[in-house]
Amino acid sequence: MGFEVSIQKYAEHPIPHQVLLSLLRDYKRPNDKIHSLIKEGKLISLKKGLYVWNSNSLPENFSIANVLYNPSYVSLESALSFYGLIPERVFSVSSMTFKTSKKFTNEFGNFEYIKIPTPYYSFGIKRISIRDGQFSLMAMAEKALMDKVITTAGIIIRSEIAAHKFLFENLRIDEDQLKSFNTKEMTSWAEFANKKESLLNVIKVIQNL
Repeated sequence: MGFEVSIQKYAEHPIPHQVLLSLLRDYKRPNDKIHSLIKEGKLISLKKGLYVWNSNSLPENFSIANVLYNPSYVSLESALSFYGLIPERVFSVSSMTFKTSKKFTNEFGNFEYIKIPTPYYSFGIKRISIRDGQFSLMAMAEKALMDKVITTAGIIIRSEIAAHKFLFENLRIDEDQLKSFNTKEMTSWAEFANKKESLLNVIKVIQNL
């Protein structure tokens, strides 16, 4: 079976360098072949050692984000927009990690990873189906909002009035969806987060809707 046939089963997912070397084991200089495939546009480099096969079934950006830098999960505006909580469409992908903050830019766009502390990191993450065969680790809606509060530089929410302004003027968040938020869980997560006072003021506003 030829290389271009055998690689099709990997087409919907990012492909590590080692997998490519395995598929190219019949070539004397597999790395040269990889560079050639990139030049031809058949192979897309996500970062050093990670690629995507250019086909009709490209992986989703949220799925790429999980693999590009891990452990991580999609959050902030990326998740809030996905859930329909904010009106803006988001073209870059923002994720949380407990490792060093990082940024990547490739043909699929911009990918940003922001460091947050443990054990707060591990709360409120779920596996979301993006489409058939495509999944992503993503913040629950509650966690995405909390992540937004704690990672936005210069934002300290000292009152419920300030929290109301942040939610409905700054973020223009959907009030009806906020009413379904699990504030009990949010309160338990806030115990382990930075900006605890800010988070608790946001939670109070949600509870009073």
